[in-house]
Amino acid sequence: ETLQRIVSTLASKNDEIHNFIDMLNHTIRNVQVNSSTAISELDEEFDGLYSVLDEMKGTMANAIQQEEARKIQALQDQLSQCSNALESSEELLELAAQSLDVKDPVEFLKVENVEQIVTMASAFRISLKPKVSDSMTHLMVDFAVERRMLQAVKFLPVPKAPEIDLAACLVADNCITVSWRMPEEDSRIDHFVLEYRKTNVDGLPRVKDEERWERIDYIKATEYTLSGLKFDTKYMNVRVQACNKAVAGEYSDPVTLETKAFVFGLDSTSSHLNLKVEDTYVEWDPTGGKGQEKIKGKENKSRSGAPSPKRTSVSTRSSPRGSRDHFTGESYTVLGDTAVESGQNYWEVRAQKDCKSYSVGVTYRNLGKFDQLGKTNSSWCIHINNWLQTTFSAKHNNKTKTLDIPVPDRIGVYCDFDGGQLTFYNANSKELLHTFKTKFTQPLLPAFMIWCGGLTVSTGLQVPSAVKTLQKNENGLSGSTSSLNNIA
Repeated sequence: ETLQRIVSTLASKNDEIHNFIDMLNHTIRNVQVNSSTAISELDEEFDGLYSVLDEMKGTMANAIQQEEARKIQALQDQLSQCSNALESSEELLELAAQSLDVKDPVEFLKVENVEQIVTMASAFRISLKPKVSDSMTHLMVDFAVERRMLQAVKFLPVPKAPEIDLAACLVADNCITVSWRMPEEDSRIDHFVLEYRKTNVDGLPRVKDEERWERIDYIKATEYTLSGLKFDTKYMNVRVQACNKAVAGEYSDPVTLETKAFVFGLDSTSSHLNLKVEDTYVEWDPTGGKGQEKIKGKENKSRSGAPSPKRTSVSTRSSPRGSRDHFTGESYTVLGDTAVESGQNYWEVRAQKDCKSYSVGVTYRNLGKFDQLGKTNSSWCIHINNWLQTTFSAKHNNKTKTLDIPVPDRIGVYCDFDGGQLTFYNANSKELLHTFKTKFTQPLLPAFMIWCGGLTVSTGLQVPSAVKTLQKNENGLSGSTSSLNNIA
């Protein structure tokens, strides 16, 4: 047995060595392929450099030729003027000599005014200085600096790892702004890569629990904002790497940012039979109740009068629809599957445009199967009725307060369990709709009533910064609070 174990161990070791040999051979082939690729890219870079130098040489040679042509043209024009002036002067000299040969004063006076003609000769007005010089030194080049630069050309260095500035990072409004800097100036950095992943561990997750990194590439700035996130975990790891044109550097040390938010789904086992529930969406289904009643009738008949089974727990999501025995009658209600037990929590609700009636609020777990939201002392809600005319009201303990404000298309619900406050907002403008103030004595379940239409619930949302600001400003105030607020 000992020998068999040793042989088995040796065989396993041989397999490992075989695998390692295969990996080494594969690595050698990769080195050869990557080296060929690097040489090809080097040739392309130098060919590009040669092309730039050839183009620059042609441009500069063309400039010298143009300057040569300009100067020669100017000198030729001046030469032509001098030749014409010289020819004219020779003719005037011959005329003057003939005039001087006339000995008779009378005949001499008959000769044209030779003196004036000679005085106006072009030879007296022409410049005997070249218009341009023969110097071309202004078009000389000195590539000493460039030569030193070319001689200093080396392979691109691997960029250093960036440093994430944790103090400058911001988590707000379901967005994360990550800021970083380079440990030293590097003008060759082309772009940055940001990677992030969700986790429930305050720090780097264990290997077996690691999530896949999500990647944002080609970031030109040293800051980036991740928006539209669902904060369905407690934390998020982020890391950054710098890249130049050829190579990527090491990743920065990962940092962990807290992204805790209230996440829940709709508990289909708690809903009325006329409601169709899918995770975070609930829809009125007028045919659901009829079909279900027939099933219930058969079940009751087969039991021969046996008592109905106990109601299933709202936390059990796997129960079949037919076994539910929670809300019934006109209590078209569905509850959330996660309770609020502490802290500040926020979620949003959007109703379909054709909704005839719906309520949004919270309740203790003891809401009865025939109870409606806001008509008990253990539930709080705002109610919208679009049946004949639109009415908007706040309800608690069977008392109603009319809200004389427009109904928003998206409602934000803010629940400060420890502070005893339930506030509803226009989720778009963050305008305050209504506030209940009380001391919550039991865990609260998000609750929704819907009749003719559908509701979509958005969870995993942090308390918006605008709401936090309003809460600070409105502590002790109640612009839209009412006598309903202090009713426990």
